[in-house]
Amino acid sequence: MGTSAIANGGVSFWYAEAGVPAPRTPLDGSAEADVCIVGGGYTGLWTAYYLKKADPGLRITVLEQRFCGYGASGRNGGWLYNGFAGRGAFARRYGKPGAVAMQQAMNRSVDEVIEVCAAEGIEADIVKGGMMEVAYTPAQLDRLRGYVATEHAYGETDQVLLGAAEAAARISVAGTLGGSWTPHGARIQPAKLARGLARVVRALGVTVHEGTAVREILPAADGRPARAVTATGTVSARYVLRATEGFTSALRGERRSWLPMNSSMVVTEPLPREFWDSVGWEGRETLGDMAHAYMYAQRTADDRIALGGRGVPYRFGSRTDNDGRTAQQTVDQLREIMVRFFPAARDVRIAHAWSGVLGVPRDWCSTVELDRASGLGWAGGYVGSGVTTTNLAARTLRDLVLREDGSELTGLPWVGHQVRRWEPEPLRWIGVHGMYAAYHAADRQERGGRTTTSPIARLADVVSGRH
Repeated sequence: MGTSAIANGGVSFWYAEAGVPAPRTPLDGSAEADVCIVGGGYTGLWTAYYLKKADPGLRITVLEQRFCGYGASGRNGGWLYNGFAGRGAFARRYGKPGAVAMQQAMNRSVDEVIEVCAAEGIEADIVKGGMMEVAYTPAQLDRLRGYVATEHAYGETDQVLLGAAEAAARISVAGTLGGSWTPHGARIQPAKLARGLARVVRALGVTVHEGTAVREILPAADGRPARAVTATGTVSARYVLRATEGFTSALRGERRSWLPMNSSMVVTEPLPREFWDSVGWEGRETLGDMAHAYMYAQRTADDRIALGGRGVPYRFGSRTDNDGRTAQQTVDQLREIMVRFFPAARDVRIAHAWSGVLGVPRDWCSTVELDRASGLGWAGGYVGSGVTTTNLAARTLRDLVLREDGSELTGLPWVGHQVRRWEPEPLRWIGVHGMYAAYHAADRQERGGRTTTSPIARLADVVSGRH
């Protein structure tokens, strides 16, 4: 029971709730701008917002292939938290102080999003209840303790290690052996944030063309500025900023830049008071675990459980999904995780399932860049941690465009970080599917009684480049 007659795809449950907007006017003919932003998700919208607030005279054009927030920005798990992709790698390559500075900037970015939403009247169901991770096997508990120790080593001393009873008092996850909690996290409704940002940037005077797919981004050359080329016209600009995240591979020449990793979610029907009396979750914390193929969840504003994880991790040839439609096998896997966590939800109906893609660089490190000679810039590769990271990326792009080269943000280690390209097919398909098969096998071993982290997972980490 529980998976019949569910809504599947349709972008996401978040848009089923908030309403799918009709695309605004597409580009019709060529145009000029000071800054052209390709992609109308969080990165593109935040960048347009901060640039226009800093310099109201800038002519800014956003080009979006469907509607603003169509991609990961309108499909994610609603985790506004302080994690970001690549901290350990940045510390090893550029020094620990830079990685610590980036972590502190991420902490502040959580509050920055909340403050801007309040100031601009964006109602996105935000509750700052922090982020909680749970461990329910001995191997996970060992990793959890190591994780908290590492957080403290980066100055994150408000990351708290919880015993089994303390963790269960916050959220009663079956079999919990321990947990951790940080205050630097909030639950949001992703589509409401995207729709609100789109409304605000239009009101500021930003030109937004939806239903406009960019085929190619060209650098400045032979006296011509940088250009974003579409089927219906070209936008020429001093700077063209790529903010396409998981859809980057669709651009000419970018097929192997960032891999479009697939993530899937389900949401239940609203749950009754007696369920929440038994489970708790009164703080509305975002919830994750220490499994290798991890899950992520939230308690929604209308008292549902929204839960996500990996289903089909990657489609051959960097293809993306059809409006979020999700295989039944993935729905069943996510439901199994939910029931394992919350046995009282065994007979609860799944109301909606959907999927989306996130951008994964080969070294799993997010980046920001602006090359003034070519006029091209970009930000992304957030590896699933983009809700907050997009805001920091946008403010960093703002400083780079406005030549604030000595700002605190432009000195962070992800600025200008170079990443090698992914392998050609079929190697990347084999590699990604092999990696997640290894993670799932390691998780099964640990649930079956293995008390230490499986060497299968350690090998997958090394081969994948995640650590």
